[in-house]
Amino acid sequence: MVLKQPPMIRIRAFQGLRPPVNQVAQVACVPYDVVDRTESAALAEGLPDSLLHVDRAEIDLPTETNPYSDAVYAKARENFLGLQKRGALERESAPCVYLYRQEMNGHVQTGLAAVCHIEDYENDLIKKHEKTRRDKEDDRTRLIDTLGANTGPVFLTYRGVNAIDAAVDTITSGAPLYDFTAPDGVRHTAWRVEGGGEFAELFAAHVPVAYVADGHHRTASAVRVGRERRAQNPQHDGTEDYNWFLCVLFPADQLQILPYNRVVKDLNGHTSAALIEAVGKVFTVTEAAPASPIQPGHISMYLEGKWHGLEWTPEAGADPISRLDVSALQDRVLAALLGIDDPRTSQRIDFVGGIRGTDELVRRVESGRAAVAFSMAATTLEQLMDIADAGQIMPPKSTWFEPKLRSGLFVHTL
Repeated sequence: MVLKQPPMIRIRAFQGLRPPVNQVAQVACVPYDVVDRTESAALAEGLPDSLLHVDRAEIDLPTETNPYSDAVYAKARENFLGLQKRGALERESAPCVYLYRQEMNGHVQTGLAAVCHIEDYENDLIKKHEKTRRDKEDDRTRLIDTLGANTGPVFLTYRGVNAIDAAVDTITSGAPLYDFTAPDGVRHTAWRVEGGGEFAELFAAHVPVAYVADGHHRTASAVRVGRERRAQNPQHDGTEDYNWFLCVLFPADQLQILPYNRVVKDLNGHTSAALIEAVGKVFTVTEAAPASPIQPGHISMYLEGKWHGLEWTPEAGADPISRLDVSALQDRVLAALLGIDDPRTSQRIDFVGGIRGTDELVRRVESGRAAVAFSMAATTLEQLMDIADAGQIMPPKSTWFEPKLRSGLFVHTL
C-alpha cells in the first residue's frame, strides 16, 4: 500500500513592489493596528512616502472623517499609486522571497517573507487562535481589494527545521538588500533571494502547519478578497496572485511573546480590603510580590500602592484554554468579582502591552485612571500552538509579540 503524503505548507516567490534602498526607512512603517489616528499622523509627519498614508489614509483627510468612509479608501488608493509614480515603490525585476531579520534589545529573529496560499488557511494548515472582529475584517478586506495589494505582512510561525535554518544562515552571511534602524530602535535587515525555489521545496518537505502569531484580521481579509475575486473571474484557473497573501514565517524558537496586562477602572463596588479577601478565596495571595510574575501560574495585582502575588495550579487534565493564566484571571476575578463578563466589549477594562512595562500599570492606578492592575506572565509559544492545534480560540489580548513587522518593505500585488 502506498502511503499518501500529508499536505504541507505552500510558499511561493512573488514579483511585488518594494522601496529603493535609499528610501526604505522613509517608506516602511509600523503596522496599521498598533497605532491610532493621532499616533499615525505624528509618525507620518514630514514623511510623505510613509506607507501610513496608505494603511491609515484618514490622516490625510479632515479629522472628523469616518475612517471607514468611501473617501478614506479612495485616498488610500490615490496615495498608493502616488508612491509608485514617485518611485518610492518599484516593481521587482523577478519573483523573489526575502529573509527578514529584526533586532531589538539584544533579541534577534529571522523570518522568510513570501506568499502563502489562501487554501492553506481555509484547510487549517495555517492555524488561527483568535476571533476576528467583523468591522475590522471588513475594513482590511475593502482596503486590500481597493489597492489590489497586501501592504502589511501576516506574522506566521512554525516549529523550527534545521535544514531551513541552515539555508537561512547561508543567505544571511552575505550582504543584505536593506539594513536600517527605525526610530523605535529596532534594526531591520533584509536579503533578497531571487526565485526562492530552495525555500519552497524545504517548506513543502518539512513544514506541515504554520500558525498566525499576529495579523488575524489581515489573514482573514486576504482570504476573503481571494474568494471574492475567484467568484468574479469566469477564467479563474488557480494561478492568479489573489490566491496568495503576504507573510513572514519565523521559526518558533526564535520568537518572544511579551505579556498582555490588564487594568480595570473600578472595583465593582468592592473596597480594596474586600477585593483582596475575595481574591484570596480563589488564589493563593502573597504580599510584596514582584511586579512581573516569575512564571506561568503567577499573576501580580497592583492595588493600594502594593503588588500582591496571586498563585494557582491548573487542574490535572485541564484543556489548553483553561490552563492559561489569562483564563484563570478572567473566570475567577474579572468576571466573578469585578463584573467584566466580556472583556472584548467592556468599557471598564483596558489592555496594556508588555512592551510598556509594569511602570505603566502603576501610573494608571496612581493617576486614578484605573483602580487595580494585573501583571501577567507571558503566554508561551507552545501554549499558543497547542490551543491552535486543538482548534480552540484564545481569550482576547493573550499575546503581545515584539518586535512588530514593518509594513512597506515588500508589497504583494493581486
